[in-house]
Amino acid sequence: MAGGGGPAKAEEPQPHPPKEQLPNISYCITSPPPWPEAMLLGFQHYIVMLGTTVLIPTALVPQMGGGNEEKVKVIQTLLFVAGLNTLLQTLFGTRLPAVIGGSYTFVPTTISIILAGRYSDVADPITRFKRTMRGIQGALIVASTLQIVLGFSGLWRNVTRFLSPLSAVPLVALAGFGLYELGFPGVAKCIEIGLPELLFLVVLSQYVPHVLKSKHLSERFAVLVAVKIVWLYAHLLTVGGAYNGRSPRTQASCRTDHAGLIDAAPWIRVPYPFQWGPPSFDAGEAFAMMVASFVALVESTGAFIAVSRYASATQLPPSILSRGVGWQGIAILFSGVFGTVNGSSVSIENAGLLALTRVGSRRVVQISAGFMIFFSILGKFGAFFASIPPPIFAALYCLLFAYVGSGGLSFLQYCNLNSFRTKFILGFSIFMGLSVPQYFNEYTAVNGHGPVHSNARWFNDIVNVPFSSKAFVAGILAFFLDITLHRKDSAVRKDRGKHWWDKFRSFKTDSRSEEFYSLPFNLNKYFPSV
Repeated sequence: MAGGGGPAKAEEPQPHPPKEQLPNISYCITSPPPWPEAMLLGFQHYIVMLGTTVLIPTALVPQMGGGNEEKVKVIQTLLFVAGLNTLLQTLFGTRLPAVIGGSYTFVPTTISIILAGRYSDVADPITRFKRTMRGIQGALIVASTLQIVLGFSGLWRNVTRFLSPLSAVPLVALAGFGLYELGFPGVAKCIEIGLPELLFLVVLSQYVPHVLKSKHLSERFAVLVAVKIVWLYAHLLTVGGAYNGRSPRTQASCRTDHAGLIDAAPWIRVPYPFQWGPPSFDAGEAFAMMVASFVALVESTGAFIAVSRYASATQLPPSILSRGVGWQGIAILFSGVFGTVNGSSVSIENAGLLALTRVGSRRVVQISAGFMIFFSILGKFGAFFASIPPPIFAALYCLLFAYVGSGGLSFLQYCNLNSFRTKFILGFSIFMGLSVPQYFNEYTAVNGHGPVHSNARWFNDIVNVPFSSKAFVAGILAFFLDITLHRKDSAVRKDRGKHWWDKFRSFKTDSRSEEFYSLPFNLNKYFPSV
């Protein structure tokens, strides 16, 4: 009957459709912003990666016997190598906007080398520093061969082709969330600096864009603005005498003039290979560093996936991921050759910055690599920025690591969350990824050594280091369960989201992958990716 019937039935809400690429990305991997904006964004990436670059040598160099002068030289070297490796990765590796910098994964093994008995009888601290550095260099050089072989031989490609969105969720999520101990605990070391930085960052990046008409300006440069304001505030507290008479630990965390880096830094210095002398080699330490390199490889696999997501690229083809791992092996080799006291991996904080700014441009990260090399050579200027108080970096990590972790959770949109198989793999791997490293870390804190404790320190590291990494434990466990639990069932294949990732296994299946990942200068004809 015309005009009859009751009121129209309300439209039922529909679930959000899965998105292969994130919406609202301002600039993707191949679309650079204008040069002035790109320069500022590149400098922002440089500021973000400074935290890890400064904190790791600051913790390790004094244990090796080095002073401020040696610390500055190591920071300069780490910056120089990071810039070089970032350029190589963006040009010839995955070609993603991934910053390659220092990694906390290598720190436990490095400390074991520092504490080795053969260095304890050296009386002169500078001599002990150089001898220890040469031992670390030798271990890194040998360890680099693992990623070089796995990457360039294609072996890692054969492993990662079994990855699915389900097995990637715990790996990527804990690559970000698993670093929570570097967040607010670092902020709390100087709460009057760290907390304002965190609040400014959240307000500028999340609230102000909804008030200002030029919202992109606030989103893209929130880090630079927040760091500048709080750094100035921290300097005023320092010169005003707020920390006079406070404990050395508080002064080291809060003061802007306590690092001693600017006075010790040379005006101009170019890091060069084997600057500390010829490397020394120890078989046990080399094997232990190889295990740390493998752990970093697994963590970087998750970081590469997160970077591709936030750069609005297609899902990484296994061949491209393997190529990137090979070039990351070259990065570890350069770390050993130059003497950075640390291995290299994908910077998690810079991956989060891609999400915060919504700019995934490759050119921006290449510009940031230029800043790294530039400030590593101009020592005084580089040391000036390196004197930013650590709680400011810790506040940045709270936001940036959270973005990476949430990027991992976003892959759940391709999985069937009503499947008990999915629930088991997801819940068990994440729980164990948090619980197992917690046990190893608590045991070490109480007893001064890990659960595996023998006279061979290198053997202890081979077992203790992998199980202390949350992303490694969760990623390996999820991967194993995902490929062994009823994987051949066609319904299970759809539940785990594998049908979606299979579209991007090679360039032949999606022309966009070739646009994003092809090598420059027609090098694909000489170095095919598949």
